[in-house]
Amino acid sequence: MSKNKKTRVDFIKNRGKAPRGNDFTRDFKTDSEKIDVLSGTEQVRAKGDISRKRTIITNDNGLSQDGEIRPAADLINAMPGRVIQITGLTVLVQVANGVIYRCTVRRLLKTLATDARSAVTTGDKVWMIPEQIPLTQDIVPKLDAVIENAILPVGVVQTVEPRTGILTRKSKHKEHVIVANVDQVMFVISLSQPELKVHLVDRYIAGALEGYLEPVLCFNKVDLINEDQYQYLVGLYSQLGYKVIFTSTRTGVGIDEVRHVLSNKQSVICGQSGVGKSSLLNAVQPNLGLRVNAVSEVNQKGKHTTTSAKLIPLECKGWVVDTPGIRSFELSNQMPSEVENFFREFRQMLPYCEFADCTHTHEKGCAIKRQVFRRAISPDRYLSYLGMIKKEDPHESRHER
Repeated sequence: MSKNKKTRVDFIKNRGKAPRGNDFTRDFKTDSEKIDVLSGTEQVRAKGDISRKRTIITNDNGLSQDGEIRPAADLINAMPGRVIQITGLTVLVQVANGVIYRCTVRRLLKTLATDARSAVTTGDKVWMIPEQIPLTQDIVPKLDAVIENAILPVGVVQTVEPRTGILTRKSKHKEHVIVANVDQVMFVISLSQPELKVHLVDRYIAGALEGYLEPVLCFNKVDLINEDQYQYLVGLYSQLGYKVIFTSTRTGVGIDEVRHVLSNKQSVICGQSGVGKSSLLNAVQPNLGLRVNAVSEVNQKGKHTTTSAKLIPLECKGWVVDTPGIRSFELSNQMPSEVENFFREFRQMLPYCEFADCTHTHEKGCAIKRQVFRRAISPDRYLSYLGMIKKEDPHESRHER
């Protein structure tokens, strides 16, 4: 970490609007002799909210890829580590010697004003200060047992290193950073139970590209459908340069290919509830023993079995983050005019649009619409584009051909 410097930052406002005086008439009636000493002006805070600004110590490289300010850490007493799981207010940090610490987050980190839902996420590289002599890691072999037995040494997360390779989405008007510091994201999409949503696949790809990640599309449960009906998906996305894998945890189809893709990489597994993310990881490495659950027969929706994102080491010399299921996926930081950058097939045609600020929705002389009409650009991908710029979430239950 580089040299420290002082930086003026905003804190989260923990108060409402400043109260305005409304008792002038009452004061006059009760004590009219003091009318001359009543204040003739009233000072009101800018924008109506009470300002919270502080000067904190940061590093020269304090700005990360997400543009957030990172406070400096006490490098004499702190040690580097990586967040492997977050459960409630508890952050599990693994340091270089393999010891896992049960940490809380420094109040300063949680108080900084930010667009993100939380200051720390799974995969973060952090600096933490231990508060007691650490216990050896061989006491408990599994992470779930570590959490339940609560036998870990404790510490405090001081700061977060600048992030690279992040997967984010918008949730409740806040940026939800699902995972940080990974190389690729494998989106698991179910071909049946729950049914396929092609427009959600396009949102996944855009979310990966937004965070500078390489997307891998894993279409699971191929044993439940006629594979020939979905071969067009392989052609559509492979032509765009994306890796496509058909898998089945029951028959073992595609498991070796998934294992090869995860080898020697920092990866995150993402998808809806019930698509088989944990089952897929159990098939890749049987000794993981991740919890799985069946899809509801009533609404064809999965049940939240994985409740928090976990960073898991693999025998194939890679790391993978198993994440909870998500029901919707909306880009976190992109303006509508920037969405076109996530559609590779649009790029070569953009210079031929009649207007430089063409939105590809209603303009005459739009080269993108012309290519859609000619079927040179997939109409389904174009509908996905329209849904993203309008911030709509089309929920077609199945794509029919």
